[in-house]
Amino acid sequence: MKVKSLGHASFLITSDNGTRIITDPYMVGLGIDYGEIQEAADVVLVSHDHPDHGNATTVQGAPEVIQAAGSKEVKGIAFKGIASFHDTAQGKERGPNTIFSFAVDGIKACFLGDLGHQLDSNQLAEIGEVDLLLVPIGGLFTIDANEATQVCDTLKPKVVIPMHYKTDKCIYPIAEVDTFLEGKQNVRRENTSEAEFKKDNLPSSTEVVVLQHAL
Repeated sequence: MKVKSLGHASFLITSDNGTRIITDPYMVGLGIDYGEIQEAADVVLVSHDHPDHGNATTVQGAPEVIQAAGSKEVKGIAFKGIASFHDTAQGKERGPNTIFSFAVDGIKACFLGDLGHQLDSNQLAEIGEVDLLLVPIGGLFTIDANEATQVCDTLKPKVVIPMHYKTDKCIYPIAEVDTFLEGKQNVRRENTSEAEFKKDNLPSSTEVVVLQHAL
C-alpha cells in the first residue's frame, strides 16, 4: 500500500494491485494554492462538501464517489462511512463530516476528514482497530494538535499521518505541523510525498510520518 500526499487533506492511496483511492480532493483558491489534482482514481472519498475537500469532479478516471455514512464495496474494498461533525456543536457551525474506515492490503486505514470533536463510544466502535490514521491537526476548522493527539492516543494506530495544517501552499490561519509534533518521540519526516507501508512491517508503537505535499 502506498500513500501519497497531494496537499491539504487529499491523499492518493494505491493498493498493491493498482486500485487507487483519493481522499478529499480540493479546489484551488480561497486560501488553497496547491496544484490542480490531475490524478485518476477508482474511488474518491469526500468527508464533506466544502470547496477544499469536495472537488470530486477534478479527479480523472470516472471514479466511484463515496460521501456519506454507510457501507459500500468498490473494487473488492469495503468502505465504511461513519457520521461525525465538523465542529463541537453537532454540526450547527460547520455541518456534518464523514469518517471513512477501510482496509487496503491488510492495513486498516481511517481517514478522519475535517473532524471537529472527540470521538464518542459509538464512533470508536464503528471505526474499530486502526493501523494507519489520517488525522487533521491544524485547529480552528478541525481538532487542534492537542485534540488530535488525544484521538491518536485513543485509537492507538501504528502509523499517524497528519494533515490539514498550514504550509507554504495553504494560507489558512491554522497551526503548522510542528505544533502537533512537539514532544512526540517516534517521528519520521519524509523528503518525498509518498511512503509505502506493508502489514508485516508496521511499527510496534505509534509512528508519526510527515509527508511532503506533491502538488
